[in-house]
Amino acid sequence: MRKLTNLLAITLLGSCVTAFAQNEETSTAVEKSAEIYANGYDKFRFGGYGEILANFMDYGTNRFTGKGTGNTKDHRNSISIPRFVLAFDYKFNSKWILGAEIEFEAGGTGTAYEIENTENGEYETEIEKGGEVALEQFHITRLIHPGVNFRAGHLIVPVGLTNEHHEPINFFGTSRPEGETTLLPSTWHETGIEVFGTFGRDYTRFNYQALVVAGLNANGFDRNTWVASGKQGIFETDNFTSPGYVARLNYLGIPGLKVGGSFYYCRNTGSNSDKQKDYSNIGKIPLRIYSADFQYKNKYVVARANMIYGNLSNTVKLSEVNNKLSGLSPYSKTTPIAKRAVSYGGEVGFNLHSICKENKNVPVIYPFVRYEYYNPQEEGEGHLTMDLRNKVSMWTVGANWYALPNLVFKADYTARKIGDGNYNSENEFSLAIAYVGWFLNK
Repeated sequence: MRKLTNLLAITLLGSCVTAFAQNEETSTAVEKSAEIYANGYDKFRFGGYGEILANFMDYGTNRFTGKGTGNTKDHRNSISIPRFVLAFDYKFNSKWILGAEIEFEAGGTGTAYEIENTENGEYETEIEKGGEVALEQFHITRLIHPGVNFRAGHLIVPVGLTNEHHEPINFFGTSRPEGETTLLPSTWHETGIEVFGTFGRDYTRFNYQALVVAGLNANGFDRNTWVASGKQGIFETDNFTSPGYVARLNYLGIPGLKVGGSFYYCRNTGSNSDKQKDYSNIGKIPLRIYSADFQYKNKYVVARANMIYGNLSNTVKLSEVNNKLSGLSPYSKTTPIAKRAVSYGGEVGFNLHSICKENKNVPVIYPFVRYEYYNPQEEGEGHLTMDLRNKVSMWTVGANWYALPNLVFKADYTARKIGDGNYNSENEFSLAIAYVGWFLNK
């Protein structure tokens, strides 16, 4: 039955695309779709984005090491390249488009994993190279009509505000919003198929996406990141036994305003495990994730807010299995795993340049404030006891200086309150430089 459901979903998406492809209204419809989704270049474009980050912290490296008090007090600094991404888009013609992004993340580890089935299914680690290259996007798009278009390949999973708008100029802080990136993979990208389009007056009021992609793997679910570490990609191929079904809808009917929501469902994340026998005796492990977000921009202010709510079933038995995973596996094995996880937050920034109309030399600076709450252990199941040290509320204040529209210098100060204040707080000052842009456009 599961296989029939998966095949039916894929067939319906494919049939929908085929029907439109065979009955295209006119070439004008294709041109309109290209205008909406692939404007800004005629044949190809090459660009990308990147970040440089420095952190100055007053806490240790592990929140769980302090004896009864949470993170230990310490003074340490770090500097990194969180990501450097190269992007390439190419139009075969007005209807068919290739898109790709290659990411160099945090310098990479160069570690590859294999499962040696000839050795009782043990994990084997192999060092291959000095830097890891991750394929963040690689897809072929067929533009058909503004209302319905098709894409297949390695796709961004549009759950949450940050995954849909993950470039560094699309958030104020020096780092991506912590709540979303704790509970969800970021950037979340999976291989599958997608139908997308716009509708409403002149195709401008709403846009939508519907995807069938490789589902999350229950092997990676844990106490500290909930399901975020369950993203596949460790091995050369991903398990597609239980796909993830994704839907997103955005409202764009008011200038400057975008209100959206998304839903993710995987019928049995245990079916995507490295070894099929891991969860064969405990039943299904279904996962549901809901998100809602909005952002508003005008010349004076930028405001954003988001919410993530997730529900994972059968977590008592799941925690028992994950706690016994091989010590050679690439997973943390930290349990218990929560039934429910939640994250919400918002940020607002004010454009100082907008109030200095008489002096055009005033730089574009956005002082901002952000609040976040997140807890990957919001609610447990059965006898499982949730750890309060994962319950975080935090304030961040800072400023973004846009030296150019696509080049920004960031500075901020963050104060985290851990477990309702029952554990040591964490304070951090950070600096960052980020850019996004197209270097070559023809």
